[in-house]
Amino acid sequence: MNSVKIVSFALLVVGLASCNPSEKAGRTPKEYSSEQLRSNTIISAAGISADDSRVLVSNNVSGIFNVHEITINDTTDNVLTKSTKESNFAIAYLPDGEHFLYASDSGGDENSHIYLASKTDTSVVDITPWPGSSNSFFGWSADKSAIYVLSNQRDKRFFDLWKLNLSDWKPTLIYQNDTGDEPGSLSHNEQFITLTKSITTDKNELYLLDLVSKKKTTISNASESSWIPQSFEKDDSSFYYLTNDSSDFRYLVKYSIATAEREKIYETKWDVDGFYLSKNGKYHTLFINEDGKNKVLLYDHATNKPIDFPQIEDGDVMNLVYSDSEKNILLTVGSSTSPSNLYVYNTDTKDLKQLTNTLNSQIDENDLVKAEVIRFKSFDGKEIPAIYYKPLIADKNHKVPALVYAHGGPGGQSRVGFNTSIQFLVNHGYAVLLVNNRGSSGYGKEFYKMDNKDHGNGDLKDFIWGKKWLQEQNYIDSTEIGIMGGSYGGNIVLNALTLHPDEFKVGVNMFGVANWLRTLKSIPPYWESFRLALYEELGDPNSADSVRLKMISPLFNYEKITKPLIVFQGANDVRVLQAESDEIVAGVKKNGIPVEYVLFPDEGHGFIKKENQIETDNKTLAFLEQYLKVKSKK
Repeated sequence: MNSVKIVSFALLVVGLASCNPSEKAGRTPKEYSSEQLRSNTIISAAGISADDSRVLVSNNVSGIFNVHEITINDTTDNVLTKSTKESNFAIAYLPDGEHFLYASDSGGDENSHIYLASKTDTSVVDITPWPGSSNSFFGWSADKSAIYVLSNQRDKRFFDLWKLNLSDWKPTLIYQNDTGDEPGSLSHNEQFITLTKSITTDKNELYLLDLVSKKKTTISNASESSWIPQSFEKDDSSFYYLTNDSSDFRYLVKYSIATAEREKIYETKWDVDGFYLSKNGKYHTLFINEDGKNKVLLYDHATNKPIDFPQIEDGDVMNLVYSDSEKNILLTVGSSTSPSNLYVYNTDTKDLKQLTNTLNSQIDENDLVKAEVIRFKSFDGKEIPAIYYKPLIADKNHKVPALVYAHGGPGGQSRVGFNTSIQFLVNHGYAVLLVNNRGSSGYGKEFYKMDNKDHGNGDLKDFIWGKKWLQEQNYIDSTEIGIMGGSYGGNIVLNALTLHPDEFKVGVNMFGVANWLRTLKSIPPYWESFRLALYEELGDPNSADSVRLKMISPLFNYEKITKPLIVFQGANDVRVLQAESDEIVAGVKKNGIPVEYVLFPDEGHGFIKKENQIETDNKTLAFLEQYLKVKSKK
């Protein structure tokens, strides 16, 4: 399960080799293998060196993620770690530019540790050497002489905040978490820390704790709203937070620590998803979740006036990193027809430079499908948003099969962007409709709350009505529509096959919840602060809610499954245990229904290793070719 329920002035336009969907429709694209599509490179940005000459990235070109650096001047790539077993994810350069930090876990067990490595030798040091702990990078001290780390090494339920000096890496406890509060941001002088506590998945509380006086000030109120701390001002006189208090969408607020005055800085008719302040306070950036795609706004921080920022055609800025000098901004930019690429934007010259080209050179981007945002009416007349991929070969004289896709959650969101598994299926002739069912994030507070303690009912019906929308399209074979999803979306798949057994022809379930009673009781210890919020939304398995939870747990209805099913599972998954998939597969076998089971011994919740992703693609396609794409093959 995913634990989610958390004016543009363009001077420069850079094309990403896309064309109008109407111009592409009707053409016969070249079919690509999963190996070809997975030979694309997935890159994520971590940081810019102190001298603005290099960028640190995570790169999966080897089959798993390793740390690389790219020289900005000539875009040459240098491999810094060469792991062959576990993925290494870049965190940051040290100030000397020769050492760097990265994170890695073991087989997807989510117990990440932070490692110190050197570019000039092979030495690696685990600076969080606490057995069985989960650790994450929390940021730098103001003078960059130390880093902050969140760790549950003291109490597996809660994350404390530690300070590790670069001189000796000895940890000093900054904040001991005995209450289940979650650290949000730390002031530069280390006097104040913002904390949140989950009440429900729709409501949390926000506090400001003075670490010197121990005074804890409640910033939130009693309304059913979310409160998300962002950055402190450089002088620590105030801090920023996001909230949807008295609004359907989140907006940005500035809070004065001395006077407790609040100033609304920015709001719009979409959620503000993030506020980023550059190191010396010269710029700030806003991320707006606008209909499943990011809108990014750059401002002069002192005047709050918008300034020039590049707009990239069909580009979705996924991430942004300021250099310490504030001269460069490292952008991770995605599109629906290309994996994310890295760009550097120079704030002085206004130049935008592309550093990477992640699409496999064997692939013609015109053979891939640009995502569309569509909406359909559900069973109760509610308008439901969705992301849609229509095969280029589809027309009324060439009808194609289709899949309805369910995202993770509860409370996730399918967004416009490159999805290799989706493009693979669409390239092979399957239309895919990614439904943002009621309860999805990104469409306002009221929409988000609509599935509370109604899971397996209204949310599930949204997928059925998505299927009905597909059936209305004259290029879809109305008898060849299946359902696919992972995690919470996998539960949707299984519930569709059990509670509405005649609606979908097949199911593709990736590590989906089969038994809510067990899953909610086996929540990882470090989810303790979020556990009660999940109980409030889904139901408490230790109460009378257990009756309803059992009813919407596919394991107790497996005998109703009459359609072919394929199940994928990671053996090391700590969120949806292997037993969930083991037992649902055993149950379906008793029905005499075709069921395939793919278990990866070296994966957790979601598959990271490229070879396993390829196997998932190929086995999914073979399954669909056998059981779904029957008439359209003739």
